[in-house]
Amino acid sequence: MNIEHFIAKRIATTNSNTFTRVIIRIAIVAIAISLSVMILTTSVISGFKSEITNKIFGFWGHIHITDNNINRTFELVPINKDEKQYDDIREIKYVEYQEPLEIAGFKFKDKAVEKRTLGGVKGVHPYIMVPCLLSTKEQFHGMFLKGVDADYEWNTLKSFIIDGLPIQYQKDTSSSEILISKNIASKMMLKTGQKVVLSFLRDNQQLKRRFEISGIYNTGMEEYDKKFGVVDIRKLQEILGWNEGDVQGMEITLENNKDMDIISDYVYYEVVPQKYYAESIRSKWPSIFEWLDLQDINEKIILQLMIVVAIINMITVLLILILERTQMIGTLKSLGMHNWGIRKIFLYNAAYIVGYGLLIGNILGLGIAFAQKYLKFIKLDEANYYMDTAPIQIDPLTIIILNVSTLIITVFALVIPTMLVTKISPVKALRFE
Repeated sequence: MNIEHFIAKRIATTNSNTFTRVIIRIAIVAIAISLSVMILTTSVISGFKSEITNKIFGFWGHIHITDNNINRTFELVPINKDEKQYDDIREIKYVEYQEPLEIAGFKFKDKAVEKRTLGGVKGVHPYIMVPCLLSTKEQFHGMFLKGVDADYEWNTLKSFIIDGLPIQYQKDTSSSEILISKNIASKMMLKTGQKVVLSFLRDNQQLKRRFEISGIYNTGMEEYDKKFGVVDIRKLQEILGWNEGDVQGMEITLENNKDMDIISDYVYYEVVPQKYYAESIRSKWPSIFEWLDLQDINEKIILQLMIVVAIINMITVLLILILERTQMIGTLKSLGMHNWGIRKIFLYNAAYIVGYGLLIGNILGLGIAFAQKYLKFIKLDEANYYMDTAPIQIDPLTIIILNVSTLIITVFALVIPTMLVTKISPVKALRFE
């Protein structure tokens, strides 16, 4: 029989004086609030990162292959979409690579470990990006058109469409339909089914083509939404005077976002010829990914602060419990119990208090998280946060790690305060009133 655990359990279930009971309840509430804040922090930040990356990759894919001479102003240099290396890229199931050995955050550059990517290539799709001028009778707006084919990853693009339908592709002729953003539609006062005129520049001459708005999309990312429309790639090939196999680039989509940089390097150095350039979307649009990385720092700071709050509260409660049970400590010592055994009693008692706090914290944190996930009552400014409601992504493993870590760290932090037990003399304690 574990006598320390038995005594701690009796102490936890015995009614103590009013003051001590209030202090214990305050500690339980503090731990519950700390855990609920940690659950909401990780859920919201994970939701932000997931939603934003899904929007970026859904619109741009993960890796772009273009001619090596292309510059960042979308100068059009055609490549051929039917070359053999694209089939080789489609066949990539995983990539093996070496990485420096890392232990507890420290990297050993002289030692490498063999690893492999979490997945491979999901698809390879041609695209063309063309600048143009959208005009109506009253207004005009500069933008870029992204031309894609019928085999593009339309399932993701469809999730962004808030009005109308995707482009309807025809087998023998190019489609004259266009998808525009909610941002452009609002500025130009346009709606689905309306005809618009797009002006292009080819060989220093202006070309005008009429398009019909098939649908309106909204990613919530203003820097994209105010610039881009989507059309049939064959229509842009006609406007540019290119052959059917000529495209500006190939867009690669992956099975797992985390493999983007590894597979991008592999494709560039091992697969495509030197005249082509492979670039990950992280390299192409670094500002958003840097902003996402900053969220990890915010998450770490909040988690650390909440752990510190829980530890400080538990140290206070533990010291009060020890002082309250001075006579009990003296009696146990006089009966021959060692200091460590008595300290274990109070550590078990603290674990009970932390456990109650964790239980309430899980109910509170997960309750708010699920309520936000389905009711979406916390609204955001879409212009600043790229979405109109706070996103939630609940990871069961993360929740378990938070609970176990909080319990272990808090209880272990209480080992030092229990040393007060060793300072209590049995003779003085038995006379303590």
